Amino acid sequence: MFFEQVYDKTLAQASYIIGCQVSKEAIVIDPKRDVDTYLDIAKSNNLTITHVAETHIHADFLSGSRELVALTGAKLFLSDEGDEDWQYEFPHLGLKNGDVIKIGNLTLETLHTPGHTPESISFLLTDHPATDKPVMFFTGDFVFVGDVGRPDLLEEAAGLVGSKEVGAKQLFESLKLFKALPDYIQVWPGHGAGSACGKALGSVASTTVGYEKIRNWALQHDDFESFKEELLRDQPEAPYYFAEMKKQNKIDRKLLTEVPLHPVLDIEDISKDAVVVDTRNKFEFSKGHLPKSINIQNNNSLANWAGWMLSYNEPIVLVAPKENQEEVTRKMMRIGMDNIAGFVSQLSGQLVETKLVDAAEVEQEVSNGECTLLDVRNTIEFRNGHIEGAIHHFVGHMAKRLPNLDKNASIIVQCQAGDRATIATSYLEKNGFSNVKNFIGSMQDWLAKGKPVLK
Repeated sequence: MFFEQVYDKTLAQASYIIGCQVSKEAIVIDPKRDVDTYLDIAKSNNLTITHVAETHIHADFLSGSRELVALTGAKLFLSDEGDEDWQYEFPHLGLKNGDVIKIGNLTLETLHTPGHTPESISFLLTDHPATDKPVMFFTGDFVFVGDVGRPDLLEEAAGLVGSKEVGAKQLFESLKLFKALPDYIQVWPGHGAGSACGKALGSVASTTVGYEKIRNWALQHDDFESFKEELLRDQPEAPYYFAEMKKQNKIDRKLLTEVPLHPVLDIEDISKDAVVVDTRNKFEFSKGHLPKSINIQNNNSLANWAGWMLSYNEPIVLVAPKENQEEVTRKMMRIGMDNIAGFVSQLSGQLVETKLVDAAEVEQEVSNGECTLLDVRNTIEFRNGHIEGAIHHFVGHMAKRLPNLDKNASIIVQCQAGDRATIATSYLEKNGFSNVKNFIGSMQDWLAKGKPVLK
């Protein structure tokens, strides 16, 4: 058997390519959208991708299943579980509980494991030349390392009121199936630490059924009410783009079978309707940037914050050096951000600086009542400790609701380490706030200087 995990650090998303080295066939489970990765792996290992499968309708990335099928002619296997609202709207081979996919000497048994979503399925793999017992379990967003898939995303991201209660009950029942599996079975989940699909995901790549039985908090509950209470408590905010991904992964959409090459623009060529996103380092951005541009740095969080802050309906111009443009394009296309008008490689003309402040300046201005301190971290972070006098407004929510502050007032923005504060500062400036300063060291600098926090 051939096996390789493909892990996208930018979305903490895992996909898998599994092959039979006798028949030279391979299956890809939950592929990301830039599918050349899987084609290269298959070619390097003398395999042909003949099957593609998904565990559920994804919310956090745009699946590359149909792109991969278009390029390879592979068979597409998707869940036919759940009611009519959870049926894929394009041709596929439907899977129900107990159905088996055969790839040479390998079989993948389908298990219906609802909870995270109603149609969610998992795959139990058996490598028959070695044993007739299952050895691997591909769980998608059902069971993670140390956590389980949250059932509230449909309510938080898609507006399906009441669905989290139903999902919690389904998940509780599905976990009984998981507990009944042999302890030795390897568990390969769809996400790792950093994903918003759970609240306590582990950072290691895989686990076992037995290890999760003793470690995973969700498997310690025999009482549903206590399980539900802990499950739904303190889940992270669901990014705005999740609703769009749920839609695009279900419908018959336009395919993108290769990484696009976007034009390089001169500054004077930028449309007045375009949103300019500067992907440079936050310190470089602060020294000089195009007026009304937003700073979303090209790091592992680029796609996540782009999904929070940007629209799918407005053209986007990205500021990035030429050597980073393909990487940025891949990150954006993984969440369906195809509305890229082009890149700007070199900045010129009249640039704008961002005023930076340190902990001493923040302390002085806040104590003297000279400014409003705006904490843009998430709700849990703010509750666990914040600077006295700070007002809370999560940065991700600014795209739909700006803070209720005077646009001419003095505002200092802070987060935990400065990245989100820079996003928020630039977003406020773009929207007409004229006196905004960035506490770029934020809580890390505040705590390092021994300053007090309130809880």
